[in-house]
Amino acid sequence: MRVLGVDPGLTRLGIAVVDGGVGRAVRAVAVDVIRTPAEDDLSVRLLKVSDAVEGWFDQHRPEVVAIERVFSQHNVRTAMGTAQAAGVVALAAARRGLPVMFHTPSEVKAAVTGSGRADKAQVTIMVTRLLGLSAAPKPADAADALALAICHLWRAPMRDRMAEAEARAAELAKKHRARLAAAARESRTVIK
Repeated sequence: MRVLGVDPGLTRLGIAVVDGGVGRAVRAVAVDVIRTPAEDDLSVRLLKVSDAVEGWFDQHRPEVVAIERVFSQHNVRTAMGTAQAAGVVALAAARRGLPVMFHTPSEVKAAVTGSGRADKAQVTIMVTRLLGLSAAPKPADAADALALAICHLWRAPMRDRMAEAEARAAELAKKHRARLAAAARESRTVIK
C-alpha cells in the first residue's frame, strides 16, 4: 500500500510518501516540506498548498492519505491555519476518490516510538531507523509526515479487522434479535 502522509501547516506542510510491504516493512519514496510565505494572502497560500499536493498525487499515485488531526493549540491563529491546510489536502484527496484518514499526534507517536508522549526528536530518530535513512529528515515537519504514513500503514490492517469484527457482531446481534422476536410471536400464538 502506498500512503501519502501530511503534517498540515500553512507556513510549513510536511508531506511524504511511504510504501508498506509484508508485515511491518516500510520504504520511504519521497519526503519534502511545502512552504508558503506568511506575507501572502490566505487564499493564495491555500492555493499554493493545493497545487503542490495535486502535484504529489500526480507524481506518486498514493492509495490513501493520512493527515495529522488538528488538536487545540494555544495560538488560535496557528490552529486555524493548520486546520485550513488539512482541509485543502482532504478536499484534494476526495476529488480523486482517495480515502483520507486522520491520526492524532499521540497515536502517531505511539505507533512509531511506542510512547504517545514522545518528543519530536524521538520521532525523528525512530523514523530514520525504521526507514533505514542515511540522514534524519529535516525539518521536523518532514519527519512527522513520514511518521504519519508509517502509523497508517501499521494501524490500517488492525482498523480493518476491527471494522470487520464489529460488522459481524452487529449482524449476529440482528439475527439474534430476529430469533427472539420470532420466538416471542410464536409463544403468544401458542398461549391464545
